[in-house]
Amino acid sequence: MVNNYTLRSIRYMLGLNDSKMVEVVKLAGIEVDVTDMTCWLKAEDDADYKECPDYVMAHFLNGLIFFRRGKDDRFPAPEIEPVMTNNIVMKKLRAAFALKDTDLLDIYSSVDFRVSKPELSAIFRKADHKNYRKCGDQLLRNFLKGLTLRVRKS
Repeated sequence: MVNNYTLRSIRYMLGLNDSKMVEVVKLAGIEVDVTDMTCWLKAEDDADYKECPDYVMAHFLNGLIFFRRGKDDRFPAPEIEPVMTNNIVMKKLRAAFALKDTDLLDIYSSVDFRVSKPELSAIFRKADHKNYRKCGDQLLRNFLKGLTLRVRKS
């Protein structure tokens, strides 16, 4: 899925402005301009739209973990992946929002999307595991939609 869609979803979910989004990225150790962030958050058909690079998305998600849960210097920062996949996005969002398996199932059921516990556990496995499954765009979109409902409701 396009990184920009995930950025826009998280921005809406948490009610963050562009400068706060930049602060979240900064928590993970890189600096980005507010103007770049604004371009990444624009719709695809906007003239100022730019695609968000994977390294920025990886830093943003790590920063989101620190933003939501706090930074503990006793533990190393999460790895910065060179290529972002839907599976990595799901893992990092799960960590940022401290979600358990039952929470994930509740999130999917809130948007009437059927997924089983084994299907979900396969998404969170390492890529070289025999039961690993790629997370499709539809699964991530429905997760973001359900998580938004959950976060904005509370």
